[in-house]
This record gives sequence, C-alpha cells and structure tokens, in this order.
Amino acid sequence: MTAATVPARSPGTVTRVVQTVREHAELIVTPVLVVVGGILLRLNYLRSDRTFADERALSWERNLKPQLEQHISLALWSTLFVILIAVPLGIFLTRARFRRLSGLVVGFATSGQAVPAFGLLVLAFAWLDSGAWTAIWALVFFTILPVLRNTMVGLEQVDPSIIEAGRGMGLTTGQVLRRIELPLAVPVILAGVRTALVINVGMAALAYLIGGGGLGQTISAGIQLQRDLVVVTGAGLTALVALAVDWIAALVERALRPRGL
Repeated sequence: MTAATVPARSPGTVTRVVQTVREHAELIVTPVLVVVGGILLRLNYLRSDRTFADERALSWERNLKPQLEQHISLALWSTLFVILIAVPLGIFLTRARFRRLSGLVVGFATSGQAVPAFGLLVLAFAWLDSGAWTAIWALVFFTILPVLRNTMVGLEQVDPSIIEAGRGMGLTTGQVLRRIELPLAVPVILAGVRTALVINVGMAALAYLIGGGGLGQTISAGIQLQRDLVVVTGAGLTALVALAVDWIAALVERALRPRGL
C-alpha cells in the first residue's frame, strides 16, 4: 500500500496567509493585550498586601464600575459631538465660496490643543460650572482639530478630474459630495475620529477635577493615600479602556471603509 500524500502548500497560498496576518495584526494583537493586561491587573490586586483603604478605593460595585461607565460615557459623548460639529464644518470650509474662512476656523480649533488640558478644564469650569457636561464640552474643544483637519484633507485630496467626471454625468453639487467626495474621504475622516476618540479617553482621566467623574478619581485617591496599588489599578484600567476603544474604532473604520480603498 502506498502512503497517502499530503498536498504541499503553494508559495502563493503561504504569501496570502502571511499578508492577511500582517493586515489584521492590529486587530489580533490589541484584544490579546487587553485580556493579558486585565489578568495582570487582577493578579497584582490579589497578590498585593491590601489595606482597608485599598479595598474601599478599588471596590468594583462602589467605585470602579461607576467610574468606568462615567469614563466611557465622557469619551463617547464628546467624540459624538466632535463628529457632529467637525465633519459638517470641514465640508463647509472646503467649498469654494468659504475656503477663505478655513485659516481662521482651523486656527481657532488649533487653540484648543494649544491650551494645556488642565487649563482648558479650569476655563470650562469657570465658564460652565462643574459637572459631566462641562467636561464633555472641554473634551470637544480639545479634540475637534483632528477630525476637522482630516475632513478637510480627505475632501481636498479627491482628484478634481473625478469630480468633473461626476458633474459631466449630470450629478448636482450635492450628489457629487455624497456619492464621490465623501466616500473617497471616509478613510481619512475615520482616522481623525479614531485619534479624537483615543485622546478623549485619556483626557477623561482629568474630568474628576471639575466633577465629571471617571477613572481619574481612583488615580487621585491612590495618590492622596500614597497607595501604589490604587494608582496602578486606576491607570491600568484607563490604559485598557483606551486600547479597547481604539480596537473597536479600528473595526468600525475597516467596516466603513469603501471597498477598493
């Protein structure tokens, strides 16, 4: 009897597999890091010599869960408002009649990131008083620039000949924008949204300073108590949230990216 032969993989198949792994490496590595990071935080908590203050500060139901929900809510709401403001504004500023205003508007948006995050929160507090919504509007002003700039860049890089071809087919200006310009600009716009979202997750750790809540409360409690366990847990959870949100944003970005781009 002859031994069964195993068909060898062709070089082309191996190359496609390697290419697929490289293209999706980010989507594979990030969730692994989140899971491993969560396990390490848990092990660090279980193996540490905990005091009553540690257990109280790191109580899941009492502190960490509400703060985590607040933190995610701050980041999501602020990013949503950034999209609702920056994308239409970016479209507006790339129209021929209003391009002369782009320098002024972009300069104003740039000032949001020129001001230190702490100073921006203090200014928001002085203007709007304390609370979560004050923190959200401060985050909006801080992160509007990446989405606004990427929207403008994405629309401006569309080949004018493609636009002219659309108009030659009888499309109106609005139809050209919806069917040609925006689909081609989507990858660049989504990259800006993703950047803003991650920045908002990080900056939301300072929202507690003006009564906005978030995981910054745990970090602050650890610093005040001089307990490394509390500080590491709060900071670690913030980092894991940023990684998880960035991973979800990457999935959305790939899902909304037009085919062939």
